[in-house]
Amino acid sequence: MTRPVVIIPDLHGRADLLAEAVAHIEATLGPQAHLLSLGDTLDRGPQSLASAELLLDLHRRGRATLLMGNHERMAQEGLQWYRQYLTSGELADYRRAMEGLQWWMGNGGQSVRREAGTLTLEQFPPVLAEYLDTLVRVVYVTEDGELHRTLPGEPSVLVAHASPPVKHPQYPSPESAALWLRPFEGPFPLPEGVTYSVHGHTPVRVPVRLGRHLYLDLGAYETGRLALLTVHVTGRPEVTVLEGPGNPGAARRFPSFGEPLTTRTISLTGRRA
Repeated sequence: MTRPVVIIPDLHGRADLLAEAVAHIEATLGPQAHLLSLGDTLDRGPQSLASAELLLDLHRRGRATLLMGNHERMAQEGLQWYRQYLTSGELADYRRAMEGLQWWMGNGGQSVRREAGTLTLEQFPPVLAEYLDTLVRVVYVTEDGELHRTLPGEPSVLVAHASPPVKHPQYPSPESAALWLRPFEGPFPLPEGVTYSVHGHTPVRVPVRLGRHLYLDLGAYETGRLALLTVHVTGRPEVTVLEGPGNPGAARRFPSFGEPLTTRTISLTGRRA
């Protein structure tokens, strides 16, 4: 691979872990490495806006591609309808915008409101609006380190927040389903030429493989453990777990399934395993 691509799963407001991850990637793979965020950067943890701002800075410099998670999708709902209301003037659009905002607030958005101090449709944080506007839902990584929005004509790795895009009766499109589905809602067939897929969304005790699907979300906002996966399309992916401040024991309530991936653990307080 000519350009290393490193996948970072759900941060949920842990800007401290994101900064450590960026520093680790630069130190080990160099400044040419490309970061691929799995989404769910927002909510729950203390620094959603700071996390979004750091990712945006990397994105502007061509060093990161940002995927949408289900929490970003909820944050986006009210903003989209409010923008439509500003054009249409229709109160029905404003009602939908308020309903969308309340949907998000009821599912983690209150942490972002506390961080921002004020968060309404009329006073929506500009950095958050810009972040939401940059997001994509599914990408394919090829061996040269390039990212593609559509299936390339060569071997690749599929990357999406929750699952591969599949038709599902509960969701309007396969790319919408890719934001929400859990591993037990499969099977998830992969397109021809895709060697494996990588996801977050479902917290796991350790990074695991289930069939041809890899799951990396270690509940970093609570456990302090963040998995980084360096993509190898035709070889074994490399997984490093950074351990920072948190409660690792919280992972006991996460589901146990699949085959554990081989990982290397680095303690951010200086201990190595």
